[in-house]
Amino acid sequence: MGSMTADGSGPAAEHQLNRGNGRTFAALVLAAAIPVLLLSGWVATLMAQQQRDLDRSAAVASATRVAERVASDIASQVTVLEAEAASSTLDRPDLTDFYAEAERLRQAHPRWETVELAGPDGTQIVNLLRTLDEELGPTADRMSFDAVVRTRSPAIGGIGPVGPISGKRLVALRVPVLRDGELRYVLSVRLATNAVSSILRDAGAPEGWVGTIVDANGNTIARTRAEAEELGHPANSALQAAIRRAPQGFYTGPTPEGSNVEVVYRTLEDTGGWSVHFGMPVATLNAPVSRSYLVLAGGSVLSIGLALVLVGLVGRDMAQRRAGEQARFHLALRSSEEQGAVAAEAAELGTLRWDTVRGRVSGSGRTAHLLGWKAVAPEGRDSETDADEALEAVRVEDRMRLAEAVRRSIADGAPLDVEFRIVQQGTEPRWVRVAGRVPKLHKDKPVGLIYGVVSDIEPRKRAEAERLDLLRRLGEAQENEQRRIARELHDQVGQTVTGLSLGLKSLERLLAGGASDEADRHVQWLQTLAGEIGRDIHRAAVDLRPTALDDLGLREALATLLSTWSRRHGIRADLEFVGEAARVPAPIETAAYRIVQEALTNVLKHARASTVSVSVEHRADEMRVVVEDDGVGFDAEAVPGPPTDDSPAKPQLGLSGIRERLSLLNGTLALETSPGVGTTLFVDIPVPYPA
Repeated sequence: MGSMTADGSGPAAEHQLNRGNGRTFAALVLAAAIPVLLLSGWVATLMAQQQRDLDRSAAVASATRVAERVASDIASQVTVLEAEAASSTLDRPDLTDFYAEAERLRQAHPRWETVELAGPDGTQIVNLLRTLDEELGPTADRMSFDAVVRTRSPAIGGIGPVGPISGKRLVALRVPVLRDGELRYVLSVRLATNAVSSILRDAGAPEGWVGTIVDANGNTIARTRAEAEELGHPANSALQAAIRRAPQGFYTGPTPEGSNVEVVYRTLEDTGGWSVHFGMPVATLNAPVSRSYLVLAGGSVLSIGLALVLVGLVGRDMAQRRAGEQARFHLALRSSEEQGAVAAEAAELGTLRWDTVRGRVSGSGRTAHLLGWKAVAPEGRDSETDADEALEAVRVEDRMRLAEAVRRSIADGAPLDVEFRIVQQGTEPRWVRVAGRVPKLHKDKPVGLIYGVVSDIEPRKRAEAERLDLLRRLGEAQENEQRRIARELHDQVGQTVTGLSLGLKSLERLLAGGASDEADRHVQWLQTLAGEIGRDIHRAAVDLRPTALDDLGLREALATLLSTWSRRHGIRADLEFVGEAARVPAPIETAAYRIVQEALTNVLKHARASTVSVSVEHRADEMRVVVEDDGVGFDAEAVPGPPTDDSPAKPQLGLSGIRERLSLLNGTLALETSPGVGTTLFVDIPVPYPA
């Protein structure tokens, strides 16, 4: 063993002294390293900021190049349009030759939706979406049209309203047609919004940037991302404020995708106030600076080492407290579960516990029976199975919906309420319902658990199916009865009235020459009355069941309905069919016809409209019917009440009838309306594939 010296030194003391010296040396090294690290981080930050400035300069150059290319593309199309305005076919004018020439020009420019020729008063003379003999009505987007009439110079409009002919929101390029110094016409090209977006993409936008074109009114007319959701909507406030502030520059703001971007923008020349905007993700732009900040932060971390030890001790104490709180929570929860189990058994409900973290699902015996689990639980304990195995008992069509409802409930903390079918071998599918919620702990943070109850809703679903079947049979019976009454009115009563008219005609010939003028006038009055009765009977028969619907199909039946209705009530009605011309099943045709008929009745009763447009689009798997009027509209959220001059009545009963018809075909109804702007009905009816 080593000996201790007189001054208290020895091997142990020397070892402790060496450890102290080592710690001191390490502290000196760290003290010297910290300033070096901080200085290195500061230099790296300055260099990163310089790099960011260079990237911004490159962004300005790229945006300017793209803006010039977009403006050049628009200008070239205006040049083509001006050349067409000088065509000799407009000297005479020869509209037939002009129509053919414009059609060839449109075929050569795929981005052109249509070519339109209008008089100085705004009335359309030629529109390639219609034939020459059709009545076209006034042009849309009068702001750009009036600018051409006023200045007699080309004008570029913004995104216009939904056109009555195209049914789309289009962008107009307009030029005047001048002859002998006089404005004869205004020639326009209509560009679809996706065509403007393609111009933006073809201009060479940098990869990863979000490009937007905004018109003079601040509305989005083209976008490289989320195009369908943003077109026609006003741009964000940061963009509009930047345009008002200066014709070009930078601003920072969010995008609809949720990312924060730094935007460089330029106002396009000779476009009537269009501007192009390119957003660079701030995270990408500031990435070098962020990394330099990390380097700077690394040096700072070394100076707070002792604080981290203290934080660790405090964190350990907090973890122990949290573990105690969780234990008390689980104890209280188990007590609550036992109380709830008694209530659930009394209501013939099953209790459910879905653990998304472990991927396990447990529940009472009633739950296992309702959900078709194969697992057998010990006496007095809940059954438990794997979440994937639990989903296997769910019908294939319902699995994704159930899984998505569970995921959304866990993510958002929303209550869970979902209905689905359970399939067991040898039995029919059975409907069940799961309702539950996510418990909250520690400042309302979800814990990945769902507690709920399972109920058997098969009797209710069966009753609903029987009700729908009854409604369907009642509808078929009603249509058949109307068809029979219409046939009897036409074949029997109509023939009787025709015979009466012929008899009165014979009586008129017998009385000719030998009867008084009073008798002649009486016979003529009876003939007129018989003719009116015959027309009323025919009209009633057509209203009950149009023969054109059975013989010629939906297109001809709707055309006859709108033509007759327009003449009878003096309201202009337009009909447009888009897509395939093939016939669809008779119940779908009947439902579409009756829905349009009911919509026209609502327009006549409530809308005070001057124009009604009906559009039928036959897609591969569904039929869409759109009925739009320019009437007074109504507040869809308001409680229906008696009509007044300022507050028109809400067509509640008509809409209920439409929804009931659609429920039989799994169709949907969407309503867009507000006071003073008219009403639009969007009806979608699934069309089954032919067997």
